[in-house]
Amino acid sequence: MSLKAKIEAIIYAAESPITLDQIIELVKDSVGTENDAELRSQVRAAIEELTADYSAESHGIELRQIAGGYRMSTKPEQHDVVRAFAKSLKPPIRLSLPALETLAVIAYKQPVTVPEISEIRGVDSNGVIATLLDRKLITTSGRKDVVGRPILYKTTKEFLLRFGLKDVNELPSMEEFEKLVAESFQSDLLPAEEAQPNAPAETTGNESEPEQVEAEKTA
Repeated sequence: MSLKAKIEAIIYAAESPITLDQIIELVKDSVGTENDAELRSQVRAAIEELTADYSAESHGIELRQIAGGYRMSTKPEQHDVVRAFAKSLKPPIRLSLPALETLAVIAYKQPVTVPEISEIRGVDSNGVIATLLDRKLITTSGRKDVVGRPILYKTTKEFLLRFGLKDVNELPSMEEFEKLVAESFQSDLLPAEEAQPNAPAETTGNESEPEQVEAEKTA
C-alpha cells in the first residue's frame, strides 16, 4: 500500500482532526526512511496530493486542515443534503439566541471577561456562560490582571470543529459570521426579532431561561 493510501485511510478513520505529527508517527515504521525531515516532507506531499484529488468536482467530500489537524469533511455545495441527513439521525443540539450572541463576542474579542461581554451586548451575560462551557464551545483562559481578577474566556477546539475553521485567524468578518450562524443553526425567532437581527435580545436578569433555538451538528 502506498504512503498516500495509508494517510488517506488514517484521516478517514480518525474521529477528530489528526495532526501531521500523529500521521508521521503512525506511518514511520512502514516507510523506508529513517530521516525525519525526509519523512515529514513525504507525508506533507502525500497530503497535498490527497487535497488536490478530493478538490475535483466528482467528489462530495474534501480534505481540510481544521483545528490544528486534517479531516475529511463534506463540501459546502453538499450542505443541504447532508444537513437533512444529519437532522434525521439525532435530535439537534439546543442553544439560545443569547448564547449565540455571547459566543460571537467571545470569538472576536477573546480572551474576554464576562463584564466586557455584558457591556458589548448590553445585558447580563453570566447566565449563558455556563451553557457555552457545558457545550465545550468556550473555556477559561486565566484571569485578567485588573481589580477583582475576573476570569477570561476563549473559544475551544470544539468551536473550531463546529464552524470548520483551521484556527481563530480564519474567522470571517462579523457579517459573514452572522450568515454562517444562520446557516448552521435553525432559528425559531419571532418575526420582530428576524426583522432586526442586529438588535440585542430583550431580557432581564441573568438569561437563565432564554428562548431556545435549535442548532444542528455540523457534518
